[in-house]
Amino acid sequence: MITIAEMKALEHQAVQQGISLQELMENAGKAVFDVINEKYELDNEKIVIFAGQGNNGGDGFVTARHFYKEGYQVIVIFFGDQWKLSEEAKVNYDKIKSKVTVIEVKEKEDLKQFRFQESLDFIFIDALLGMGIKDEIRDPINFAIDYFNSQKGLKVAVDLPSGMDGDTGEGEQVCQADLIVCFHDIKKGLEKFKDQTVIVDIGIPDSDVKISSAK
Repeated sequence: MITIAEMKALEHQAVQQGISLQELMENAGKAVFDVINEKYELDNEKIVIFAGQGNNGGDGFVTARHFYKEGYQVIVIFFGDQWKLSEEAKVNYDKIKSKVTVIEVKEKEDLKQFRFQESLDFIFIDALLGMGIKDEIRDPINFAIDYFNSQKGLKVAVDLPSGMDGDTGEGEQVCQADLIVCFHDIKKGLEKFKDQTVIVDIGIPDSDVKISSAK
């Protein structure tokens, strides 16, 4: 079990050891794809990825690419601005933007441009925030979480359900998930959700990371 501070320290340490953030993002997105394929018998499901503009969204872009390569119909709903994407997330956004349907949403009104047919089978993937929660959740992520929770279909969270405090498991507004694909080690906040959590290796070396509390 690991805290968010410890996880971030491990990621930083991995980069110092020569493992790039791009490599970690690729491994993370591929792992989400692999777990979904292993856990469920997929047939004609449509893949819908809710992506934010942080690295969790970048993981989602990688997942989208792998589903597309396997012939699935993929839709990415991107909540944010392209110019705010991290360098690694932007690389993976550029790899999919001409191949899969990408819908950019900045205002709540933008959601009215499409509807999901209830007669079809969907897998909804939450790649909005992950560990990126900071204080109060603002638009567009605010209404993105509500919209995600209102959909009918199988729901998967990337690393952490968006809106959840990774250390406490609490949150006023949290994406509901049937399956959580958690990276490297289970976060403390997921202890009560461990039955629906799968832990995957994304290439971060094991190490004892000690976090000193600020005095």
